Amino acid sequence: MLTTAKLKEYGANVEEGLARCMNNEGFYIRLIGMALSDANFGRLETALAENDLDSAFEAAHALKGVLGNLALSPLFIPASELTEELRGRTGADYQSYYERIRTAKDALEKLSEED
Repeated sequence: MLTTAKLKEYGANVEEGLARCMNNEGFYIRLIGMALSDANFGRLETALAENDLDSAFEAAHALKGVLGNLALSPLFIPASELTEELRGRTGADYQSYYERIRTAKDALEKLSEED
């Protein structure tokens, strides 16, 4: 079960996230659960695999907003960086950014599953 203590250990700015949720811990935790199942994670992966940079940008930008509002820094930072790289179509190794997002998401999902 996900707790604010686990989120703090993970690196989330829990105080900021809670403040955005009117300090309602249950609501904050529920929103994080919803964020973890956001379809934009899959859309981003598919778009990058297909080199569809417009769709990848849209998915990354949407994730950036959700993750930033929840103050999930370990996910927000690489999502933000990827969004900016895609915005500029820099030709960067977009997949390496995605892997950082995937690793951070997996770690958060693991915390959610622990008792």
